[in-house]
Amino acid sequence: MTERVHVEQQDGVAQVRLDRPEKKNALDAGMFDGLLSVARSLRHERSLRAVVLSGAGDSFSSSLGDMVSGDLDPESESIQAATRDLSRDGANRAQQLAWLWQELPVPVIAAVQGVAFGGGLHIALGADIRIVAPDARIAFVEITWGLVPDLSGTQALRRLVPLDVAKKLIFTGEVISGERAVALGLGTELSDHPVEAATELARVIAGRSPDAVRAAKQLLNQSGLVPLAEGLANEMAASSGLMGRPNQIEAVMAKLQKRSPQFQDPETAVGPIEGETR
Repeated sequence: MTERVHVEQQDGVAQVRLDRPEKKNALDAGMFDGLLSVARSLRHERSLRAVVLSGAGDSFSSSLGDMVSGDLDPESESIQAATRDLSRDGANRAQQLAWLWQELPVPVIAAVQGVAFGGGLHIALGADIRIVAPDARIAFVEITWGLVPDLSGTQALRRLVPLDVAKKLIFTGEVISGERAVALGLGTELSDHPVEAATELARVIAGRSPDAVRAAKQLLNQSGLVPLAEGLANEMAASSGLMGRPNQIEAVMAKLQKRSPQFQDPETAVGPIEGETR
């Protein structure tokens, strides 16, 4: 937990809340550092089952306003710092702000209400699932600053919507409603109370075998990015690796005995199959 990012964990679910409500959770240096620190820390939590990302107050995040209006010299110390420290996926430090949630081994659910603009939208797109308020306002605003989305949003968006839809959203900076976002595929589902809905979903996921959930996230993130033969082989390797393990046996016994399963924490903080998570 940091001054800008509040974290609470209960029963395997981590609530990660952007905490700058007076600025609609606009991203500043403190929040930037806090989110990176929290994401990296959660990656090593064996007891973690799911994450809910939300914003304090009435909005998710209103972008990088403070940072964009500052020093834009590409040779400046702040810009240089943001574009170094490549991850294994090639994401620089700024891009990791959103992409690290994809690399987290457990499902991440974004609860989007109010505004999700620019960098804030990138963070939401880094989640695996987005629960969106119907009246939320969502936009790639970078074009209005004479820039392009550069916090990994172009890569995440392209996997969610058709190319022509992605281009229209980015070329225009159009503000769309949460209802429209879900219709386009940018959001997963609508809720008048996205934080509560996201938390309920996270609890359902937390009740499944953590080994299977982590393996499924890796497999799905790899799909379409590796050759079909490799993807099919990874699928079989994951299934074989899970079969007969304590948590898989517990899942079967719990169903047969009509009781809630009691799963063990994964042996490591990463999933049971190898490969790059994207």
